[in-house]
Amino acid sequence: MAHDSDRLSDRVSRRKFIATTGAAGVAAVAGCSSGEPPGSAGSSDGGSSDGGSGSDGESEATEASTDSADSSGNSSGSVSSLEAGGSSTVYPIMNSAASYWNANRPASDSEYWPHGEYDIDTDLNLADYWGSLYGFESTGEGEPPFNFSVALSHSGTGVEKVMNGQIDIGNSSGAVEDELPDRDSYEDFTDHVVGVDGQPLVVSQEIADAGVEKITGDELKALYKGEITNWTELGGPDREIQVLGRVKGSGTRTSFVANVFGNPKEDTVVANRFGQNQRLAQAIAQADNAISYLALSFINTSGVAPIALEWEGTTYAYQDDENGLDSTEYPLSRDLHCYTWQGTSEKEAAVLNMVLSDFGQDTFVAPNNYFTLGARRQEEEREKLPEQA
Repeated sequence: MAHDSDRLSDRVSRRKFIATTGAAGVAAVAGCSSGEPPGSAGSSDGGSSDGGSGSDGESEATEASTDSADSSGNSSGSVSSLEAGGSSTVYPIMNSAASYWNANRPASDSEYWPHGEYDIDTDLNLADYWGSLYGFESTGEGEPPFNFSVALSHSGTGVEKVMNGQIDIGNSSGAVEDELPDRDSYEDFTDHVVGVDGQPLVVSQEIADAGVEKITGDELKALYKGEITNWTELGGPDREIQVLGRVKGSGTRTSFVANVFGNPKEDTVVANRFGQNQRLAQAIAQADNAISYLALSFINTSGVAPIALEWEGTTYAYQDDENGLDSTEYPLSRDLHCYTWQGTSEKEAAVLNMVLSDFGQDTFVAPNNYFTLGARRQEEEREKLPEQA
């Protein structure tokens, strides 16, 4: 992006108020209105953790879903609202976007709608401007052209509900081919990539303090097959290893298993599985012997420490300038998806175009600790949208 990091950081910090107050209605719909940042100790994910142990191939406790979409019908025909739902990894991006969209700040409010910094010449409110590109007219009363709500569940739920016409946009941190592996065709799905997650490996702070800084790819596979069970085998203390993970249906788990084992259906052995990234991060922090994968947005949870991964002779480490988690070669990197069904409507395009713009990448993706799309990828994704009005 063409904006220096100091200015962006300052602008983001000043926007915390709108990100909280503008999201109040959205979060209430989503069942997730803690008002605290993702990964914080008090953050609620609206779902319970699964406490079952053993193979992921075994039956799992039912995860309480916070997806609020009406299962009786398709919302996409309504001009009054746009509904997204699914992945807890993609949720921070789209929930931030919904906060700004619904607040619809005026063009004079350069703190929250800095259109001039992005060479956008307009006197329209934020949502009115992005909506106008697809033919939506301003209400003239400060309300957005339509309301945008984001619900929280799992990637698998998101892609299923968009396929079934229950929501407009299905958020997923895993590819739909991996989330719905038994389908014969995926041509009715349109994949809109909105950011990139360099999925880190993390341990409880006590394990990092004891000197565990890195594991190899082979050790990672052995951990998730139950073949390494004590930290002494990895240069750590004489303590049992608590291997944690996400539930099936989670795009975070699907991507991890596919990237590590080459098979999204691979069985793994974990002590506990959790329905949301927030719960998983809290469990790692509260333990003194845990290891897991995690969405990058939650890496700053207190008590959670990232460790490096040596994969095929190259070591990838968090915040490493040369071989960091944003490297295209990092084996646990994955795209963050917003799926639409049977094309992309003008409503969907208006919001997605905002997220894919430089403004959206700086405002919704980067502050949530994900990697923004480069100019080439931005253009590729925006070409999937219908023509502007």
